[in-house]
Amino acid sequence: MERVLYSSGTQWEKIVGYSRAVKVGNVVEVTGTVAVDENNNVVGGNSAYEQTRFVIQKIESVLEKAGASLKDVVRTRMFVTDISRWEEYGKAHGEFFKDIRPCSTMIEVSKLIAPGYLIEIEVSAIVG
Repeated sequence: MERVLYSSGTQWEKIVGYSRAVKVGNVVEVTGTVAVDENNNVVGGNSAYEQTRFVIQKIESVLEKAGASLKDVVRTRMFVTDISRWEEYGKAHGEFFKDIRPCSTMIEVSKLIAPGYLIEIEVSAIVG
């Protein structure tokens, strides 16, 4: 099967050795995504809800480039820095996925790669 790599263009992809997303056949895997814009600014400030919304919108964008959509998502994995804010993360997640209802995991981690990131999400999608 053909392997297609999707890049965000950041310098980190080549340094660390990863892709923004990888599509093999009808499966699309999207790497961990945080609430940072193209200018490396954290979006959403200290709002777990706003960061989650922004992250899912970024994921939606790369899925579309790979010929998929949020409706094709079968699993989400959310890594959060404060599980006590689960309702904020969950509210945003639910706004996008309430009818799709993928398998989902939320895990508290001690920290993410940079200060200010409250959540990192990765998804798996099956097209068609």
